[in-house]
Amino acid sequence: MTLRSTGQQTPCTSHPVRTKHPISVMPLMPTNDAAPTDRTSRRAFCSGGSALLLSQSSLMRAAALTVQPSPPATPTRPDVAAVDHDRILAAAERYLTQAPTSLTSLPCPRSPGTEHDYYSEAEPDAGAADAAKPNAAPFIAHRDAVFELGLAVPALAAAYLLTGEERYAEHAAQQLRAWFVDPATRMTPRLDYGHVVLQPGHASDQTDTSAAAPAPRPVGRFEGILETLPLVEIAVAIPFLASSPSFSNADLNELHAWFAAYLRWLTEPQDSGPRLPALARDQKNHHGTSWLLQASAYTTLAVSPGDAARAEDTALGELRHRFRTVTLRAQISPNGSFPHELPLPAPYRDSLFNLDMLAGICELLSTRFDSVWAYELEDGPGMRSAIAYHFPFIADRALWPFRSDATHFTELPGRRASLLLTARAYQRPEYAALWKKLPPDPASPDILRTMPIHQPLLWIHQPARI
Repeated sequence: MTLRSTGQQTPCTSHPVRTKHPISVMPLMPTNDAAPTDRTSRRAFCSGGSALLLSQSSLMRAAALTVQPSPPATPTRPDVAAVDHDRILAAAERYLTQAPTSLTSLPCPRSPGTEHDYYSEAEPDAGAADAAKPNAAPFIAHRDAVFELGLAVPALAAAYLLTGEERYAEHAAQQLRAWFVDPATRMTPRLDYGHVVLQPGHASDQTDTSAAAPAPRPVGRFEGILETLPLVEIAVAIPFLASSPSFSNADLNELHAWFAAYLRWLTEPQDSGPRLPALARDQKNHHGTSWLLQASAYTTLAVSPGDAARAEDTALGELRHRFRTVTLRAQISPNGSFPHELPLPAPYRDSLFNLDMLAGICELLSTRFDSVWAYELEDGPGMRSAIAYHFPFIADRALWPFRSDATHFTELPGRRASLLLTARAYQRPEYAALWKKLPPDPASPDILRTMPIHQPLLWIHQPARI
């Protein structure tokens, strides 16, 4: 399977030239006279240094991609375009029929924020007594809408990469404008009211509470940050769409600005308040991994094209340092297991979830000059040991040595992107073979939410960044 080019720069046209035949794309490596040399720290980017990167969007969007023949598939590098071709196009066709659903169209009377603020409520503990449960059903419409957006935009971007058909990029542009660009509908780039826990006996929307005491102001929890994980693959997808005439320079600038603002909220120190991002970052389980994957994706979106720029970027360097010095030690045992996932209600599912996110982090943070795939602590913890430990249990869940998940255990594992990415990183054909064998799209949304990479084609063909 070959891929079409996402654009060629020409001096006489305002938009990239389309080729009539699908061709493969490879990242254009920066040259000495064209590659940006600025090193951008996370603080500088988030505090205003992003303006420089935003002003370069016109140049970056027109950056040519070198056109080379598709390399033949190998046992460790399967032809993902061929394997996922029909699946990608079927998903994209479904999403072409869906209009954007922004937060402003999904109000919740209990939200203390504006109509642009993300708001969600935690589902009550199934084992709690009725008296300890709120009367209102938990509001999860914003969570579900972000999840659907995270499925739609990457599928449309992957279909655009495969076919070059503008209708896919055009519909993705409509979705992205509604969520991140249009002032009337865009989401506020922070998560102060995610995963709110309603107090026992909290009245439903229909209950007359005029005589009741005012309910306490809802406060978000760090668990809510996990609910924006679908934005990661959107950030990965945006560069594939940037060459489309459906995206104006103003659109790209606004997209950069939104993700820069959300990255700032995720990463800058907060001297007061609940400090939700710091709480999520410091967790020793999949919540901490989710924070690191999101920070890695949003930072990578802002970095100039090429391995050299990514290797030299200060903000990405800080994230690599955190992965090596904090994440590996806090989360992975010497044998490769995730001890902080095992006490949770779904230890198998959450372990595989964590494994996929760690693989995504390694893919985003690694370059030819500085790879975190190969890094291991002296006593063993590293990504290599993590995938080696979990591989037998992905191949056969009956071998799982711990208690089974309370729900959906028999529907697992699903096609794990960590198998594909580690097969490529470590030259392990058995990982790639198992990836191809497993079903890619489990029916349960609860399982899909724990599969952070739905379109691996976008991850292995990362283009020049806008």
